[in-house]
Amino acid sequence: MRLIFTIAWRNLLRHKGKSLVIGVILFTGAFLMTLGNGVISGMAAGIEKNIIDGFMGDIVLISDGQKTDNILMNMMGSSIEPINSYKEIKKVLAAQPYVRSYLPVGKNLAMLLDEKTSTPGFAYLIGVDFAAYRKMFPDNLTVVEGNYPAQGERAMLFPDSQRSEFYNFYNIWFLPEGGKVVKENLSPEALADIASLPVSSSVVMLGMTSGINSTSDIRFPIKGIVRYGALNKIFGHFCLVDIESYRECLGYFTAADMAAQVPKEEKKLLGLEGSDLDSLFGGDMMVTAYKKAPQPIKAAKQAVKSAEDGTYNAVFLRVNPGVEYRPALARLNGALAAAGTGVHAVPWSKASGPIGSMALIIKSALFIFVTLLFCVAVIIIVNTLTMSALERASELGMMRAVGAQKPFVAGMFLCETGVLSAVFGGFGILAGIAAVRVIPLLRITTDNDMLQLLYGGNFFNPLLSLSGVALTALQLLGVTIAAALYPMRVAARITPLDAISRD
Repeated sequence: MRLIFTIAWRNLLRHKGKSLVIGVILFTGAFLMTLGNGVISGMAAGIEKNIIDGFMGDIVLISDGQKTDNILMNMMGSSIEPINSYKEIKKVLAAQPYVRSYLPVGKNLAMLLDEKTSTPGFAYLIGVDFAAYRKMFPDNLTVVEGNYPAQGERAMLFPDSQRSEFYNFYNIWFLPEGGKVVKENLSPEALADIASLPVSSSVVMLGMTSGINSTSDIRFPIKGIVRYGALNKIFGHFCLVDIESYRECLGYFTAADMAAQVPKEEKKLLGLEGSDLDSLFGGDMMVTAYKKAPQPIKAAKQAVKSAEDGTYNAVFLRVNPGVEYRPALARLNGALAAAGTGVHAVPWSKASGPIGSMALIIKSALFIFVTLLFCVAVIIIVNTLTMSALERASELGMMRAVGAQKPFVAGMFLCETGVLSAVFGGFGILAGIAAVRVIPLLRITTDNDMLQLLYGGNFFNPLLSLSGVALTALQLLGVTIAAALYPMRVAARITPLDAISRD
């Protein structure tokens, strides 16, 4: 082995030009491989932070009647099926040790009504309990104007990216209640009209569903203008509103509706259709009805119902770190089905629709790019080493003549390639690691949401762990072996007769 290494090293020094060409290729490939793996890792971490940690969690529960798993940005704004069994769902979730937290939400499309021109616009509403939402996603929103709503307050948090679009559409600049125009936050179009800027602190919206429920136009007071931490233009299509107002707008059962359900005595009365109703007005019956009827009605009015009693459209879940999705989904769906909740669990990548698909496409494109880079590097190295073997036919033939066996000659070529790969490829990996460390310090930023998916957030922030470096080293080893196989075979086939004929 030592002799093979010594001869290989001598050959590399004798053929410095070819060695340098192969070395530069290996250096470039290792550098781009390391950087590419860092970008893919940073993108995955960024998506997890921005979508999972900041918007919808790891897993989403949706109704069994829902036709598609995509509930975030579904085609043509089709309505999301309602869920009326949250209390049963909550019991199931509380019994699952791998579930860290959960948040029931309402989500559907609503029509924004312009009171002056009656021109409709559209926005997605997410109905939440604001306190629970902030606890679930504490870092995803920044209030740029106004404040967070108080507990139980009818309110809307309006995204700043939508505010500019709605101004261009309606010529109305939305402000939080009690707020003033902040010149720095105006869009260029609004800034040009600042002298006569029409403003409003409320929005009238009409819910849109495909079911039998009757929707209502509800005036939402704007309590704050918010900006999402990342993917602001994508997530900026969603207005956060209190859950009770959301239900009223969409025509769903509210907590108040559930509290005012018809008592048993009234149901009996309503069920007497076709009976002798005159007998109800007999003396004893009148006294009984007079004494008994008010009690259940009074009890119903006094019943304290929480927001959990009303209708939702989805439940966002966070699982404990390290929990694998597939087993968790299987266990959770089994428990939900056994409890008869009428809902099932889907991963965030399916529930997020085109956002999750776009992230997967970008990640796959990066992987394909790195793979193609490997292929090109292998082809160039194979050609260079093969030409080197043919040019050294006399030398290799003489080695065969003095007793060198085929495995020795093949091992020599493999060793030469391995030395180049270790030296130049090793420096390429180190340069890639340095680039991954330096790039976040440059604070390269973008407002483009598609680039933010690639960046993993507002800033280009590639990440590289020890496993990522190990993966790059394995990839480089694969390139080295693949590139050396054919030249090894060519070199091993050279005979002493080839050396004489070449001379």
